[in-house]
Amino acid sequence: MAPYDKKEENHNPGKENMGDHVLILYNDDVNTFDDVINALITICQHDSTQAEQCTIIAHYNGSCEIKRGLYPDLVHLRQKLEEQSLRVRIHQLIVP
Repeated sequence: MAPYDKKEENHNPGKENMGDHVLILYNDDVNTFDDVINALITICQHDSTQAEQCTIIAHYNGSCEIKRGLYPDLVHLRQKLEEQSLRVRIHQLIVP
């Protein structure tokens, strides 16, 4: 049995690799559900269920987090989504 080192214990597995920014999709009155779903599948690599859920959440709540990551990675996605006339913004996560 390997010795247990409390300093190596990871209380939030995977969190450190998720990035420090989030890409938010905002509801609009321009795009159809199908347009948004197809953009999320094509650009953000969402599966169809995830894309549908994000679209519905954004429609009813006004916005939905669609991706977390490092700022440079999210800038490319934001630009591609904006080319499709989607309203998206990148926000920095505040970690206590």
